[in-house]
Amino acid sequence: MSDNDTVESLSDLKELTGDAPAAEAEAPTEPATPAAPLRDQELDGQGRAYATGRRKDAVARVWLKPGSGKITVNGRDQEVYFARPTLRLVINQPFQIVGRAGQYDVICTVKGGGLSGQAGAVKHGISQALTKYEPELRSTVKAAGFLTRDSRVVERKKYGRAKARRSFQFSKR
Repeated sequence: MSDNDTVESLSDLKELTGDAPAAEAEAPTEPATPAAPLRDQELDGQGRAYATGRRKDAVARVWLKPGSGKITVNGRDQEVYFARPTLRLVINQPFQIVGRAGQYDVICTVKGGGLSGQAGAVKHGISQALTKYEPELRSTVKAAGFLTRDSRVVERKKYGRAKARRSFQFSKR
């Protein structure tokens, strides 16, 4: 080995040290295959994705299929069932975050709780169903926090109290 030898890559270094076997150096490398999605698409017999969403005391059963963007809640249109615009905004958040607004039809049944809890349950169910229909969207929906069930519920009333923590009015005399 002389002082004029230069090393430009690791293969040059192996040749200089004599560690490189001839068969291994010429072996062709396999082309890289694209990584398969971590999860598979989960559809029922009719080509729909099903998921359950929960919020407070409300439970929503959600079916998602490709369509024109119509959302039906308990047999009624979303504008009729959720009259407040803020509730409709909550329901459409998962579609807005992944850029799929107006591409899926949603049919859901909701039981329990009030309108706010029901809207949160439908949002949770839509998010879960979206990730089952298109598994590659999971990271986007999860980063927005829509796959996590909001576990906050109303605190129970305790005995000797007016409500959960409120005491009865104190009377000195």
